[in-house]
Amino acid sequence: MEIRVFALQDSDEVVQLWHDCGLYRPWNDPHKDIARKLSVSPALFWVGVDARGEVMASIMVGYDGHRGWINYLAVHPSQQRKGYAGQLMQRAEAELTALGCPKLNLQVRVGNEAVIAFYESQGYSNDQTVSLGKRLIADT
Repeated sequence: MEIRVFALQDSDEVVQLWHDCGLYRPWNDPHKDIARKLSVSPALFWVGVDARGEVMASIMVGYDGHRGWINYLAVHPSQQRKGYAGQLMQRAEAELTALGCPKLNLQVRVGNEAVIAFYESQGYSNDQTVSLGKRLIADT
């Protein structure tokens, strides 16, 4: 897998990947999420492509000067359990460390035990915090 910066022409493949991986939610328009990321640190939005150049993985990395964040880490179901997600996380951690980021946070939906197990295998643990949210724009 080659990891490269997301390009606008990757949009349809990335949205399909998110659907295939079960990341899509009706209340989060994936095209709007992509547009928002492209307006803030677009160099921290990567795709993994196979030998044919087809998108098989994605990750959005964020850093606000205090904490790093991971969003939309996805590997196509046919390519899972081959180390690709770990490669993306290693790159994210290296990039964030280079930026001076002291801590990386991420959120996993309740009940997604396989993903929780993956992150635990990467050295992440439950911070015993509660994630709260509030919609500021209704159609997102």
